[in-house]
Amino acid sequence: MTPFLVRHRLAVLLAVTALLVTGAALAVHRAAGRAAERDRTHAGQPSVTKGEVRLGGGARRLIFRNLAWGPRRDHLATVPLTTPGATRTTAPRDCLRFHAAAGTGICLRTTGGVVPGHEAVVLDSRLRPVRRFPVPGIPTRARVSPSGRLVAWTVFVSGDSYAGGAFSTRTALYDTRTHTLHDNLEDFTVLIDGHRHQAVDDNFWGATFAADDTTFYATLGTRGRTYLVRGNLARRSLTAVHENVECPSLSPDGTRIAFKKRIRPKGADAPWRLYVLDLRSGRETPLAERASVDDQALWLDRGTLLYALPGDYGADLWEVPANGEGHPRKVVASAVSPAVIGP
Repeated sequence: MTPFLVRHRLAVLLAVTALLVTGAALAVHRAAGRAAERDRTHAGQPSVTKGEVRLGGGARRLIFRNLAWGPRRDHLATVPLTTPGATRTTAPRDCLRFHAAAGTGICLRTTGGVVPGHEAVVLDSRLRPVRRFPVPGIPTRARVSPSGRLVAWTVFVSGDSYAGGAFSTRTALYDTRTHTLHDNLEDFTVLIDGHRHQAVDDNFWGATFAADDTTFYATLGTRGRTYLVRGNLARRSLTAVHENVECPSLSPDGTRIAFKKRIRPKGADAPWRLYVLDLRSGRETPLAERASVDDQALWLDRGTLLYALPGDYGADLWEVPANGEGHPRKVVASAVSPAVIGP
């Protein structure tokens, strides 16, 4: 190789290296700018203050992941249920997904380190960690039983959306009294139309609990279909009871399931609509919310559902009557992953 070619190739190598270094520096600068932007309070955002957050006692309250930009973004926040637009009280507990009942909380969060991961953290009534479990993917759903005894969580093991159908999930249940962890619902016996079922593409997500701490419901996705399955924790069994049900939420009286129903093909925009299923009759009622809801709705009471829709700062919480009447209404801006606490 001639000296000219050597000098030419060295010059090219130095130029490419300089471009890569410059690109990396710009990426770091933009990331730092975005992080600084997140930490600044924006005009028109909800008022937020630091304080104590507990999972029980006093008047009924709403607790959720705060998405208002500022130094307390992503912290758990609480407001009175009667005045959801009031100043938020936040605690420095970061959760990607959260739920709570009867003094027990479940927080799905990102862990630090060279290679960030995720974990499920069981919390006591003062938000103190009780147990930690590493989880194998991105948090997506979390639920606590009405008694506070059982907790459940779902993570994406691969893929990051229910919309396209190309995803894999893992759902686990934990008994806080016996300290028993059922780390994968795929290990349970499944019955569809009275026949035992097992397939390599089985996925479970969105558990919701009955008051007896034995019965629960979840979604089974398999062979291009989704089913509402009724689980029996003592028998480690799951029985399909209705088709085309995703992210179920059991009503306080245990008679109805709120869920998102696929109304458009996989991969389509706005594929879901909120429905309520009467478990006795099998009757489905479409709700007044016409936007596509990719969330596990929460029962505020026997007649009202709460759910998240995309908003200016990530998501907002909306409510709609559970009987198919009325109109949807935004109740909490810049919030996601709610729970109702208190008597």
